[in-house]
Amino acid sequence: MSESVSISLREQFGQIDIYVFDQLLRGNITSEMRVLEAGCGYGRNLVYLLREGCEVFAIDADPAGIEHVRRLSASLNTGLPAQNFQAGTIEQMPFPDDFADVVICSAVLHFARDDEHFRAMLSELWRVLRPGGMLFCRLGSRIGMDFERVRDGIFVVGDGSEWFLVDEEMLLDLTDEMDAVLVDPLKTTIVQDYRCMTTWVLRKRRGAGS
Repeated sequence: MSESVSISLREQFGQIDIYVFDQLLRGNITSEMRVLEAGCGYGRNLVYLLREGCEVFAIDADPAGIEHVRRLSASLNTGLPAQNFQAGTIEQMPFPDDFADVVICSAVLHFARDDEHFRAMLSELWRVLRPGGMLFCRLGSRIGMDFERVRDGIFVVGDGSEWFLVDEEMLLDLTDEMDAVLVDPLKTTIVQDYRCMTTWVLRKRRGAGS
């Protein structure tokens, strides 16, 4: 019985980020919303949203990932146009201002080349979010662990990769700069001797410009 339930849950939710799942459970993402995932990969966070009838859009730099998401959408008979899923960069997204009710960017921003690139991506994520909408970010940080710095903003994490790592002060300062409202306190998961991943969830004030 437990195995059949487990398979059913995997089919329903895919390999969804547990912190995105948390937002679903709390009603912060619902089937009536237009959801954009920036840096969708192969769509692990989109399975449930596509099943539930959300108006889903996605962008990723990897065309193979986008093709996979298009096939996933078609296999679930969503009726969504293939052009909802586009290959491209987060810092130059082809979507209009105030476009989405929810923007998801999970495990992407720490691949920024430098502070300028990080801020360019963040600016685009904020631009396409409608006033009153929610931006969900999960990104590498230095909250709870020390890492070797190789240049401004770039640090070596446990597997030898070089990541752009934020800290608590930077995230809170950016929240203020954007005149955003924290949906949740910053939450950080520390993976032993490897990395820290912080969940940063913001609400765009109604009446705010992009």
